[in-house]
Amino acid sequence: MQPGNNKLARFLKSWLINTLAVALAVMILRGHIHCENNYYLLAAALLLGILNAFVRPILMLIALPLLIFTLGLFTLVINALLLYFVGFLLKPDFYVDSFSYAFLGALIISVVSILLNVLTGTSRVNVQRRGPPKGPGGPGDGNGPVIDV
Repeated sequence: MQPGNNKLARFLKSWLINTLAVALAVMILRGHIHCENNYYLLAAALLLGILNAFVRPILMLIALPLLIFTLGLFTLVINALLLYFVGFLLKPDFYVDSFSYAFLGALIISVVSILLNVLTGTSRVNVQRRGPPKGPGGPGDGNGPVIDV
């Protein structure tokens, strides 16, 4: 596959995962995150992806002291701000009632996106399962640490 096609396939897979996550957040928080039809859902997911690619790193840099102090939990606030901003830009067809529902929606979108990325193998997290080490240095080979009492 061509390198350009690989990037396009990765983008489309990421957009599809993001769209599914946003759709699930809209379904769970029905009445608080409003979406007129599926076209606006696709537009919201695309706009959220663009904001996550370009604006989110700048916000993360600006909020670095808060991110360090909260051990990264302030990332959820940044995600909520971006979701709320998408709702502001696409209002009246897609909007979020309040920041608290944007926070809950961002939490749902984050969890669903992480799960779907891990399941599809597109995540940055690598899950490796290994058995016990074999050969020298393994358990019971006699070359382990010695404790003298």
